[in-house]
Amino acid sequence: MASRLPLRQFSGQRARSIVRVPHVPRQICCGRTFTSVNSSEAANAIARSNHGLQSTTKIRGALKLNVISIGNFQIRTYADTIVKVPQMAESITEGTLKQFSKQVGDHVERDEEIATIETDKIDVSVNAPESGVIKELLVSEEDTVTVGQDLVKLEAGGAPEQKSEGAKEKPKELAATSAEPQKREPSEPKETSAAPEPAPSPPKSPSPGAGVSQSQQQTVATKPQVSEDAKPAVGGREERRVKMNRMRLRIAERLKQSQNTAASLTTFNEVDMSSLMDFRKLYKDDVLKKTGVKLGFMSAFSRACVLAMKDVPAVNASIEGPNGGDTIIYRDYVDISVAVATEKGLVTPVVRNAEAMDLVGIEKAIADLGKKARDNKLTIEDMAGGTFTISNGGVFGSLMGTPIINLPQTAVLGLHAIKEKPVAVNGKVEIRPMMYLALTYDHRLLDGREAVTFLVKVKEYIEDPRRMLLG
Repeated sequence: MASRLPLRQFSGQRARSIVRVPHVPRQICCGRTFTSVNSSEAANAIARSNHGLQSTTKIRGALKLNVISIGNFQIRTYADTIVKVPQMAESITEGTLKQFSKQVGDHVERDEEIATIETDKIDVSVNAPESGVIKELLVSEEDTVTVGQDLVKLEAGGAPEQKSEGAKEKPKELAATSAEPQKREPSEPKETSAAPEPAPSPPKSPSPGAGVSQSQQQTVATKPQVSEDAKPAVGGREERRVKMNRMRLRIAERLKQSQNTAASLTTFNEVDMSSLMDFRKLYKDDVLKKTGVKLGFMSAFSRACVLAMKDVPAVNASIEGPNGGDTIIYRDYVDISVAVATEKGLVTPVVRNAEAMDLVGIEKAIADLGKKARDNKLTIEDMAGGTFTISNGGVFGSLMGTPIINLPQTAVLGLHAIKEKPVAVNGKVEIRPMMYLALTYDHRLLDGREAVTFLVKVKEYIEDPRRMLLG
Protein backbone atom coordinates (compact mmCIF):
# COMPACT_ATOMS: atom_id res chain seq x y z
CA MET A 1 0.00 0.00 0.00
CA ALA A 2 1.29 3.43 -0.86
CA SER A 3 1.56 5.65 2.20
CA ARG A 4 -0.01 9.10 2.34
CA LEU A 5 1.68 12.15 3.77
CA PRO A 6 -0.49 15.19 4.57
CA LEU A 7 0.25 18.30 2.50
CA ARG A 8 -0.37 21.29 4.78
CA GLN A 9 1.89 23.93 3.22
CA PHE A 10 -0.53 25.22 0.58
CA SER A 11 -2.15 28.22 2.27
CA GLY A 12 -5.63 29.09 1.04
CA GLN A 13 -6.06 25.67 -0.62
CA ARG A 14 -7.67 22.46 0.48
CA ALA A 15 -5.03 20.17 1.93
CA ARG A 16 -4.18 17.28 -0.36
CA SER A 17 -2.12 14.12 0.13
CA ILE A 18 1.09 13.04 -1.56
CA VAL A 19 1.44 9.43 -2.70
CA ARG A 20 4.70 7.92 -1.58
CA VAL A 21 5.35 4.91 -3.80
CA PRO A 22 8.21 2.63 -2.72
CA HIS A 23 11.28 2.94 -4.94
CA VAL A 24 10.07 5.92 -7.05
CA PRO A 25 13.14 7.88 -8.19
CA ARG A 26 13.90 10.90 -6.01
CA GLN A 27 10.52 12.15 -4.81
CA ILE A 28 10.22 15.66 -3.45
CA CYS A 29 6.99 16.61 -1.76
CA CYS A 30 6.61 20.04 -0.19
CA GLY A 31 10.38 20.31 0.17
CA ARG A 32 10.65 16.86 1.78
CA THR A 33 12.88 14.20 0.17
CA PHE A 34 11.84 10.54 0.07
CA THR A 35 13.37 7.24 -0.98
CA SER A 36 14.14 6.67 -4.66
CA VAL A 37 11.94 4.20 -6.51
CA ASN A 38 11.45 2.24 -9.61
CA SER A 39 9.13 3.62 -12.21
CA SER A 40 7.40 0.27 -12.91
CA GLU A 41 6.12 0.10 -9.32
CA ALA A 42 4.99 3.71 -9.62
CA ALA A 43 3.10 2.80 -12.81
CA ASN A 44 1.41 -0.12 -11.05
CA ALA A 45 0.35 2.16 -8.21
CA ILE A 46 -1.06 4.63 -10.71
CA ALA A 47 -2.90 1.85 -12.55
CA ARG A 48 -4.55 0.73 -9.31
CA SER A 49 -5.83 4.25 -8.67
CA ASN A 50 -9.34 5.28 -9.76
CA HIS A 51 -8.36 8.96 -9.97
CA GLY A 52 -7.64 10.85 -13.18
CA LEU A 53 -3.97 11.18 -14.17
CA GLN A 54 -2.29 14.40 -15.21
CA SER A 55 1.44 14.80 -16.01
CA THR A 56 3.28 18.14 -16.09
CA THR A 57 6.87 19.36 -15.97
CA LYS A 58 7.98 22.16 -13.65
CA ILE A 59 11.28 23.92 -13.20
CA ARG A 60 12.66 24.03 -9.67
CA GLY A 61 15.99 25.84 -9.55
CA ALA A 62 18.27 24.31 -12.17
CA LEU A 63 16.36 21.00 -12.20
CA LYS A 64 13.29 19.76 -14.04
CA LEU A 65 10.54 18.10 -12.00
CA ASN A 66 8.13 15.55 -13.49
CA VAL A 67 4.84 15.95 -11.62
CA ILE A 68 2.16 13.23 -11.94
CA SER A 69 -1.20 14.20 -10.44
CA ILE A 70 -3.77 11.52 -9.61
CA GLY A 71 -6.79 13.23 -8.17
CA ASN A 72 -5.74 14.43 -4.72
CA PHE A 73 -2.37 12.71 -5.00
CA GLN A 74 0.92 13.75 -6.57
CA ILE A 75 4.16 11.94 -7.50
CA ARG A 76 7.09 14.25 -8.19
CA THR A 77 10.36 12.98 -9.65
CA TYR A 78 13.40 14.69 -11.11
CA ALA A 79 13.89 14.46 -14.86
CA ASP A 80 17.11 12.86 -16.09
CA THR A 81 20.14 15.11 -16.61
CA ILE A 82 22.46 14.57 -19.59
CA VAL A 83 26.15 15.19 -18.80
CA LYS A 84 27.96 16.49 -21.87
CA VAL A 85 31.61 16.82 -22.93
CA PRO A 86 32.76 20.15 -21.44
CA GLN A 87 34.58 22.95 -23.22
CA MET A 88 38.31 22.13 -23.10
CA ALA A 89 40.15 24.96 -24.87
CA GLU A 90 39.81 27.10 -27.97
CA SER A 91 42.15 24.87 -29.96
CA ILE A 92 40.76 21.54 -28.66
CA THR A 93 37.47 20.26 -30.07
CA GLU A 94 37.73 16.51 -29.44
CA GLY A 95 39.43 13.93 -27.29
CA THR A 96 39.49 10.25 -26.35
CA LEU A 97 37.38 9.01 -23.45
CA LYS A 98 40.02 7.13 -21.47
CA GLN A 99 37.96 5.86 -18.56
CA PHE A 100 34.77 6.15 -16.55
CA SER A 101 35.48 6.59 -12.84
CA LYS A 102 31.80 5.80 -12.08
CA GLN A 103 29.59 3.04 -13.41
CA VAL A 104 25.85 2.55 -13.90
CA GLY A 105 24.08 2.55 -10.54
CA ASP A 106 26.83 4.49 -8.72
CA HIS A 107 25.89 7.58 -6.75
CA VAL A 108 27.85 10.76 -7.44
CA GLU A 109 28.02 14.05 -5.58
CA ARG A 110 27.98 17.45 -7.23
CA ASP A 111 31.32 18.24 -8.96
CA GLU A 112 32.56 14.66 -8.43
CA GLU A 113 34.60 13.25 -11.32
CA ILE A 114 32.67 10.93 -13.63
CA ALA A 115 35.08 10.40 -16.53
CA THR A 116 38.46 11.43 -17.95
CA ILE A 117 38.99 12.66 -21.51
CA GLU A 118 42.49 12.57 -22.98
CA THR A 119 43.46 15.34 -25.38
CA ASP A 120 46.68 16.04 -27.22
CA LYS A 121 47.79 18.39 -24.42
CA ILE A 122 46.17 17.49 -21.10
CA ASP A 123 43.62 15.18 -19.51
CA VAL A 124 40.22 16.80 -18.91
CA SER A 125 37.97 15.72 -16.04
CA VAL A 126 34.21 15.47 -16.55
CA ASN A 127 32.39 16.32 -13.31
CA ALA A 128 28.79 15.74 -12.28
CA PRO A 129 26.71 18.95 -12.53
CA GLU A 130 24.59 17.79 -9.59
CA SER A 131 24.16 14.90 -7.16
CA GLY A 132 22.46 11.81 -8.47
CA VAL A 133 22.73 8.24 -9.72
CA ILE A 134 24.32 7.12 -13.00
CA LYS A 135 21.55 5.64 -15.16
CA GLU A 136 23.33 5.07 -18.48
CA LEU A 137 26.74 5.49 -20.11
CA LEU A 138 26.14 6.88 -23.60
CA VAL A 139 29.64 6.24 -25.00
CA SER A 140 32.32 3.61 -24.50
CA GLU A 141 35.88 3.92 -23.30
CA GLU A 142 38.45 4.72 -26.03
CA ASP A 143 35.73 6.40 -28.13
CA THR A 144 36.47 9.76 -29.74
CA VAL A 145 34.18 12.41 -28.26
CA THR A 146 33.58 16.03 -29.27
CA VAL A 147 32.73 19.11 -27.23
CA GLY A 148 29.02 19.13 -26.35
CA GLN A 149 28.48 15.41 -27.03
CA ASP A 150 26.26 13.45 -24.61
CA LEU A 151 28.29 11.27 -22.23
CA VAL A 152 26.20 10.14 -19.27
CA LYS A 153 22.55 10.03 -18.29
CA LEU A 154 22.26 11.11 -14.66
CA GLU A 155 19.18 10.71 -12.49
CA ALA A 156 19.23 13.66 -10.09
CA GLY A 157 18.86 12.82 -6.45
CA GLY A 158 20.21 13.32 -2.97
CA ALA A 159 22.67 11.25 -1.05
CA PRO A 160 22.04 7.50 -0.93
CA GLU A 161 20.07 6.21 2.03
CA GLN A 162 22.09 5.57 5.14
CA LYS A 163 21.60 2.28 6.90
CA SER A 164 19.55 2.57 10.04
CA GLU A 165 21.50 3.00 13.22
CA GLY A 166 19.75 -0.02 14.66
CA ALA A 167 21.15 -2.23 11.90
CA LYS A 168 24.64 -0.94 12.59
CA GLU A 169 24.33 -1.42 16.34
CA LYS A 170 22.92 -4.96 16.05
CA PRO A 171 26.30 -6.66 15.43
CA LYS A 172 27.77 -4.78 18.42
CA GLU A 173 24.90 -5.95 20.65
CA LEU A 174 25.34 -9.55 19.51
CA ALA A 175 29.06 -9.34 20.18
CA ALA A 176 28.43 -7.89 23.64
CA THR A 177 25.88 -10.57 24.61
CA SER A 178 28.10 -13.39 23.36
CA ALA A 179 31.02 -12.05 25.36
CA GLU A 180 29.09 -11.95 28.67
CA PRO A 181 28.96 -15.76 29.21
CA GLN A 182 32.68 -15.96 28.57
CA LYS A 183 33.33 -13.39 31.29
CA ARG A 184 31.17 -15.30 33.80
CA GLU A 185 32.73 -18.72 33.18
CA PRO A 186 35.83 -18.23 35.37
CA SER A 187 33.63 -17.32 38.39
CA GLU A 188 31.89 -20.74 38.34
CA PRO A 189 33.29 -23.34 40.83
CA LYS A 190 35.46 -25.99 39.30
CA GLU A 191 34.48 -29.64 39.68
CA THR A 192 36.62 -31.65 42.11
CA SER A 193 36.31 -34.90 40.19
CA ALA A 194 39.43 -35.67 38.27
CA ALA A 195 37.67 -37.12 35.29
CA PRO A 196 40.10 -37.55 32.43
CA GLU A 197 39.60 -35.02 29.70
CA PRO A 198 38.90 -36.41 26.27
CA ALA A 199 41.88 -36.41 23.96
CA PRO A 200 41.80 -33.50 21.54
CA SER A 201 40.67 -34.60 18.14
CA PRO A 202 43.03 -33.89 15.27
CA PRO A 203 42.24 -30.64 13.49
CA LYS A 204 39.93 -31.12 10.60
CA SER A 205 41.09 -29.92 7.23
CA PRO A 206 38.97 -26.99 6.14
CA SER A 207 36.28 -27.82 3.66
CA PRO A 208 36.61 -26.32 0.20
CA GLY A 209 33.94 -23.76 0.96
CA ALA A 210 34.81 -22.97 4.57
CA GLY A 211 34.89 -19.24 5.22
CA VAL A 212 34.31 -18.50 1.55
CA SER A 213 31.13 -17.07 0.10
CA GLN A 214 29.30 -18.87 -2.68
CA SER A 215 30.27 -16.23 -5.25
CA GLN A 216 33.93 -16.55 -4.21
CA GLN A 217 33.74 -20.34 -4.57
CA GLN A 218 32.34 -19.96 -8.07
CA THR A 219 35.09 -17.50 -8.96
CA VAL A 220 37.77 -19.89 -7.72
CA ALA A 221 36.13 -22.79 -9.51
CA THR A 222 35.88 -20.97 -12.81
CA LYS A 223 39.34 -19.35 -12.63
CA PRO A 224 41.34 -20.69 -15.56
CA GLN A 225 44.43 -22.64 -14.71
CA VAL A 226 47.54 -21.32 -16.44
CA SER A 227 49.40 -24.23 -17.91
CA GLU A 228 53.11 -24.31 -18.41
CA ASP A 229 52.59 -24.60 -22.16
CA ALA A 230 50.88 -21.17 -22.15
CA LYS A 231 54.02 -19.44 -20.85
CA PRO A 232 56.13 -17.72 -23.51
CA ALA A 233 58.97 -19.90 -24.64
CA VAL A 234 62.54 -18.83 -24.04
CA GLY A 235 63.81 -16.87 -27.02
CA GLY A 236 60.29 -16.27 -28.32
CA ARG A 237 59.70 -13.63 -31.00
CA GLU A 238 56.29 -12.30 -29.97
CA GLU A 239 55.10 -8.82 -30.90
CA ARG A 240 52.37 -6.59 -29.55
CA ARG A 241 50.85 -3.42 -30.95
CA VAL A 242 49.77 -0.53 -28.73
CA LYS A 243 47.96 2.50 -30.08
CA MET A 244 49.73 5.80 -29.40
CA ASN A 245 47.85 8.10 -27.07
CA ARG A 246 46.84 11.55 -28.22
CA MET A 247 49.59 13.33 -26.32
CA ARG A 248 52.30 11.14 -27.82
CA LEU A 249 50.86 11.66 -31.31
CA ARG A 250 50.84 15.42 -30.78
CA ILE A 251 54.44 15.41 -29.47
CA ALA A 252 55.57 13.45 -32.53
CA GLU A 253 53.78 15.88 -34.83
CA ARG A 254 55.32 18.92 -33.14
CA LEU A 255 58.85 17.50 -33.19
CA LYS A 256 58.69 16.74 -36.90
CA GLN A 257 57.20 20.18 -37.55
CA SER A 258 60.16 21.73 -35.74
CA GLN A 259 62.69 19.72 -37.71
CA ASN A 260 61.00 20.55 -41.01
CA THR A 261 60.53 24.28 -40.28
CA ALA A 262 63.50 25.61 -38.30
CA ALA A 263 67.07 25.79 -39.58
CA SER A 264 68.33 24.11 -36.42
CA LEU A 265 71.94 24.31 -35.32
CA THR A 266 73.50 23.37 -31.96
CA THR A 267 76.46 24.96 -30.22
CA PHE A 268 78.16 23.47 -27.14
CA ASN A 269 80.12 24.72 -24.17
CA GLU A 270 81.42 23.37 -20.88
CA VAL A 271 80.76 24.96 -17.51
CA ASP A 272 82.52 24.51 -14.18
CA MET A 273 79.83 23.94 -11.54
CA SER A 274 82.11 24.38 -8.49
CA SER A 275 81.02 27.89 -7.52
CA LEU A 276 77.31 27.23 -8.01
CA MET A 277 77.48 24.00 -6.03
CA ASP A 278 79.28 25.77 -3.19
CA PHE A 279 76.69 28.56 -3.31
CA ARG A 280 73.84 26.05 -3.12
CA LYS A 281 75.49 24.10 -0.30
CA LEU A 282 75.99 27.29 1.71
CA TYR A 283 72.43 28.64 1.47
CA LYS A 284 70.07 25.72 0.70
CA ASP A 285 69.28 24.95 4.36
CA ASP A 286 68.49 28.58 5.21
CA VAL A 287 66.30 28.94 2.12
CA LEU A 288 64.46 25.71 2.90
CA LYS A 289 63.90 26.78 6.51
CA LYS A 290 62.62 30.27 5.63
CA THR A 291 60.64 29.59 2.47
CA GLY A 292 60.12 25.83 2.27
CA VAL A 293 61.74 25.81 -1.18
CA LYS A 294 64.54 23.42 -2.10
CA LEU A 295 67.19 25.44 -3.88
CA GLY A 296 68.34 23.69 -7.05
CA PHE A 297 70.24 24.46 -10.25
CA MET A 298 67.29 25.17 -12.57
CA SER A 299 66.59 28.56 -10.97
CA ALA A 300 70.23 29.64 -11.42
CA PHE A 301 70.26 28.65 -15.11
CA SER A 302 66.90 30.35 -15.65
CA ARG A 303 68.17 33.57 -14.05
CA ALA A 304 71.40 33.38 -16.05
CA CYS A 305 69.42 33.02 -19.30
CA VAL A 306 67.21 36.00 -18.42
CA LEU A 307 70.30 38.18 -17.85
CA ALA A 308 72.04 36.91 -21.00
CA MET A 309 68.95 37.81 -23.05
CA LYS A 310 69.54 41.45 -22.25
CA ASP A 311 72.69 41.28 -24.38
CA VAL A 312 71.17 38.98 -27.03
CA PRO A 313 67.41 39.73 -27.17
CA ALA A 314 66.90 37.71 -30.35
CA VAL A 315 67.12 34.52 -28.27
CA ASN A 316 63.78 35.49 -26.72
CA ALA A 317 62.21 36.43 -30.09
CA SER A 318 60.28 34.33 -32.61
CA ILE A 319 59.39 34.26 -36.30
CA GLU A 320 55.71 34.37 -37.12
CA GLY A 321 53.57 34.91 -40.19
CA PRO A 322 52.46 33.05 -43.33
CA ASN A 323 54.67 30.83 -45.49
CA GLY A 324 57.04 29.91 -42.66
CA GLY A 325 57.05 33.40 -41.16
CA ASP A 326 57.87 36.88 -42.37
CA THR A 327 57.79 38.84 -39.09
CA ILE A 328 60.11 38.86 -36.05
CA ILE A 329 58.39 39.29 -32.67
CA TYR A 330 60.64 40.77 -29.95
CA ARG A 331 59.43 40.56 -26.35
CA ASP A 332 60.16 42.54 -23.19
CA TYR A 333 59.07 39.64 -20.97
CA VAL A 334 60.53 36.15 -20.54
CA ASP A 335 58.26 33.09 -20.19
CA ILE A 336 60.46 30.06 -19.65
CA SER A 337 59.11 26.65 -20.67
CA VAL A 338 60.49 23.91 -18.41
CA ALA A 339 60.57 20.43 -19.95
CA VAL A 340 59.06 17.85 -17.57
CA ALA A 341 58.95 14.12 -18.31
CA THR A 342 55.66 12.39 -17.42
CA GLU A 343 54.34 8.87 -17.97
CA LYS A 344 52.35 10.03 -21.00
CA GLY A 345 55.10 12.11 -22.57
CA LEU A 346 57.12 15.31 -22.38
CA VAL A 347 55.25 18.45 -21.32
CA THR A 348 56.52 22.02 -21.07
CA PRO A 349 54.71 24.08 -18.40
CA VAL A 350 55.61 27.76 -18.40
CA VAL A 351 57.15 29.96 -15.70
CA ARG A 352 55.71 33.35 -16.58
CA ASN A 353 57.53 36.68 -16.19
CA ALA A 354 60.74 35.02 -15.05
CA GLU A 355 62.53 38.33 -15.58
CA ALA A 356 60.72 39.72 -12.52
CA MET A 357 61.58 36.80 -10.21
CA ASP A 358 64.54 36.04 -7.99
CA LEU A 359 66.14 32.61 -7.61
CA VAL A 360 63.75 31.47 -4.88
CA GLY A 361 60.67 32.62 -6.81
CA ILE A 362 61.77 30.81 -9.96
CA GLU A 363 62.61 27.64 -8.02
CA LYS A 364 59.21 27.63 -6.31
CA ALA A 365 57.37 28.14 -9.60
CA ILE A 366 59.30 25.28 -11.25
CA ALA A 367 58.64 22.96 -8.28
CA ASP A 368 54.90 23.73 -8.32
CA LEU A 369 54.61 23.10 -12.06
CA GLY A 370 56.62 19.89 -11.82
CA LYS A 371 54.33 18.56 -9.10
CA LYS A 372 51.23 19.43 -11.13
CA ALA A 373 52.71 17.65 -14.13
CA ARG A 374 53.48 14.48 -12.16
CA ASP A 375 50.00 14.54 -10.59
CA ASN A 376 48.45 15.01 -14.04
CA LYS A 377 46.83 18.29 -12.99
CA LEU A 378 48.30 20.68 -15.55
CA THR A 379 45.84 22.93 -17.34
CA ILE A 380 45.96 24.39 -20.84
CA GLU A 381 46.88 27.75 -19.31
CA ASP A 382 49.91 26.20 -17.57
CA MET A 383 51.41 25.17 -20.92
CA ALA A 384 50.28 27.97 -23.21
CA GLY A 385 52.90 30.34 -24.58
CA GLY A 386 56.56 30.21 -23.62
CA THR A 387 59.37 32.21 -25.23
CA PHE A 388 62.40 30.05 -24.32
CA THR A 389 62.84 26.44 -23.15
CA ILE A 390 65.24 24.77 -20.71
CA SER A 391 65.52 20.97 -20.83
CA ASN A 392 67.46 19.13 -18.14
CA GLY A 393 68.40 15.70 -19.43
CA GLY A 394 71.10 15.48 -16.77
CA VAL A 395 68.60 14.24 -14.20
CA PHE A 396 68.48 10.99 -16.22
CA GLY A 397 72.26 10.80 -16.64
CA SER A 398 72.58 12.29 -20.12
CA LEU A 399 76.14 13.44 -20.77
CA MET A 400 75.45 15.33 -24.01
CA GLY A 401 72.60 15.81 -26.44
CA THR A 402 71.04 18.16 -28.98
CA PRO A 403 67.58 19.37 -27.85
CA ILE A 404 64.88 20.18 -30.41
CA ILE A 405 63.41 23.67 -30.63
CA ASN A 406 59.89 24.12 -29.29
CA LEU A 407 58.26 26.16 -32.09
CA PRO A 408 57.55 29.04 -32.44
CA GLN A 409 60.43 29.67 -30.05
CA THR A 410 63.91 30.38 -31.38
CA ALA A 411 66.17 28.49 -28.97
CA VAL A 412 66.34 25.78 -26.32
CA LEU A 413 69.04 25.24 -23.69
CA GLY A 414 69.98 21.66 -22.81
CA LEU A 415 71.51 20.87 -19.41
CA HIS A 416 73.36 17.61 -18.80
CA ALA A 417 74.88 15.47 -16.07
CA ILE A 418 77.58 16.85 -13.78
CA LYS A 419 80.76 14.77 -14.01
CA GLU A 420 84.10 15.24 -12.31
CA LYS A 421 86.85 15.79 -14.86
CA PRO A 422 90.48 16.91 -14.86
CA VAL A 423 90.67 20.52 -16.07
CA ALA A 424 93.43 23.10 -16.32
CA VAL A 425 93.04 25.86 -13.70
CA ASN A 426 95.72 28.57 -13.60
CA GLY A 427 98.25 26.24 -15.19
CA LYS A 428 97.44 23.34 -12.85
CA VAL A 429 95.37 20.21 -13.38
CA GLU A 430 92.45 19.99 -10.96
CA ILE A 431 89.39 17.74 -10.65
CA ARG A 432 86.27 19.86 -11.13
CA PRO A 433 82.53 19.07 -11.48
CA MET A 434 81.83 19.88 -15.13
CA MET A 435 78.62 20.06 -17.17
CA TYR A 436 78.10 20.24 -20.93
CA LEU A 437 75.67 22.92 -22.14
CA ALA A 438 73.94 22.69 -25.52
CA LEU A 439 72.07 25.53 -27.20
CA THR A 440 69.97 24.60 -30.22
CA TYR A 441 68.84 27.70 -32.11
CA ASP A 442 66.97 28.66 -35.27
CA HIS A 443 69.60 29.89 -37.71
CA ARG A 444 66.94 31.82 -39.62
CA LEU A 445 66.87 34.35 -36.78
CA LEU A 446 70.05 33.77 -34.77
CA ASP A 447 73.50 33.85 -36.29
CA GLY A 448 76.37 31.88 -34.83
CA ARG A 449 77.88 34.96 -33.21
CA GLU A 450 74.73 35.77 -31.21
CA ALA A 451 74.14 32.12 -30.22
CA VAL A 452 77.71 31.57 -28.99
CA THR A 453 77.72 34.94 -27.19
CA PHE A 454 74.52 34.00 -25.36
CA LEU A 455 75.87 30.61 -24.26
CA VAL A 456 79.16 32.10 -23.07
CA LYS A 457 77.22 34.67 -21.01
CA VAL A 458 75.26 31.87 -19.35
CA LYS A 459 78.51 30.03 -18.63
CA GLU A 460 80.03 33.13 -16.99
CA TYR A 461 77.00 33.69 -14.74
CA ILE A 462 77.02 30.05 -13.60
CA GLU A 463 80.76 29.92 -12.92
CA ASP A 464 80.50 33.10 -10.82
CA PRO A 465 76.95 33.45 -9.41
CA ARG A 466 77.87 36.79 -7.81
CA ARG A 467 77.78 38.33 -11.29
CA MET A 468 74.00 37.83 -11.28
CA LEU A 469 73.73 40.53 -8.63
CA LEU A 470 75.29 42.99 -11.07
CA GLY A 471 73.04 42.07 -13.97
